[in-house]
Amino acid sequence: MNKVKTVIVMGASSGLGFAIAQAYLARGYQVVANARSLERLQTAADQLGHQANLLLVPGDIALPETAERLFSMATQRFGRVDILINNAGIFIAKPIADYSPEDVEAMVATNLKGFFYPAQAAARHMQQFGGGHIVAITASIAMQPNSKVPALLPVLIKGGLNQAVRELALELAPHNVMVNAVAPGIIATPMHQSDEQNLAQMRQLAPTGRIGQPQDIVDAVLYLTDSHFVTGTAIAVDGGATAGVW
Repeated sequence: MNKVKTVIVMGASSGLGFAIAQAYLARGYQVVANARSLERLQTAADQLGHQANLLLVPGDIALPETAERLFSMATQRFGRVDILINNAGIFIAKPIADYSPEDVEAMVATNLKGFFYPAQAAARHMQQFGGGHIVAITASIAMQPNSKVPALLPVLIKGGLNQAVRELALELAPHNVMVNAVAPGIIATPMHQSDEQNLAQMRQLAPTGRIGQPQDIVDAVLYLTDSHFVTGTAIAVDGGATAGVW
């Protein structure tokens, strides 16, 4: 029996998803990488290497058929899925009066449906195979809103996901499925590319006065998927931004 673990990483073509996929490949895991664009996935795969352990499955994760295809193709290639890293997401921050209907639909599609359908497919699969891990990448601002960053939609949806992992952890605990979230603050990824003035402002959004690195998120994700006794929690990785007022 193949004992090498298999992980599905969504949003794997860049940013945090790329870093997470890279970390699991370095461990010898089998990685199923998802992003909307096959072209971007192939570019990422060229950088990741490990072609024998890497399966590319493009598709819109807001669609239930994409989630089903991810698990079907992963099972056909690798036998089973042990870990789902639900990293697909967009972040639209603006005052409530400025949100457009298109903003709302995009956030609901990618961040809400993009969590629900893969988690549903993972629950069905992992119950059948006797266990696993589901980790959602959310946002620490959903734990502690900040008047300097008006972001109702991310707070609404990511905050819901921070709570949803608690419910799902209870639901799936009898089946040995651990469900958790990692809630990043400002991390140095393409999502937060900016000029030096804006970067200086971003550094002030945490009491440490720093911007996090992708490895900070990778470390938290690996901790959670290594654990067999941590479930139903959201770990803030944000330089202390959720700790209080400073």
